[in-house]
Amino acid sequence: MAAVSEAFAAVPERAGLVFGVVKARRLAELVNGRRKYEPVPPNPWVEVPIFTHLPLSASSGKDPLSRNHINVLTADAVVVLPGGAGTRSEIELASEYDRPLILFLGKETVDGLGAEDLLPAGRSRSVQARDLDELEQQLRDLLV
Repeated sequence: MAAVSEAFAAVPERAGLVFGVVKARRLAELVNGRRKYEPVPPNPWVEVPIFTHLPLSASSGKDPLSRNHINVLTADAVVVLPGGAGTRSEIELASEYDRPLILFLGKETVDGLGAEDLLPAGRSRSVQARDLDELEQQLRDLLV
């Protein structure tokens, strides 16, 4: 996510800010009646960090204690870039929550799977984009 944040932050005269949903290093616990947790620092390009108490991600990305639910549920559309188990869990959550989904992978994979293996069957709001122009058009089509 740091690479995405950096790329967006570098866009001249961009419309928008870099948000980051930040997980905690460990689950919040009560100490003397107060919640204690250790947040993970956001990457340097995050302008609006959203700190959570949620400690899980990656292969645990569908667990209720994962911030991936927030990432998916607050998105108007989920654009998938190459990644690992956490990205795959966000694809699965987008399908479960019926969020628009666009795979933008090129020849890369998500957790070892190509686009043809990742698109949920029978979902009209799940598509693949092969270049930036197609990605822009798919976003326009899905968000209308």
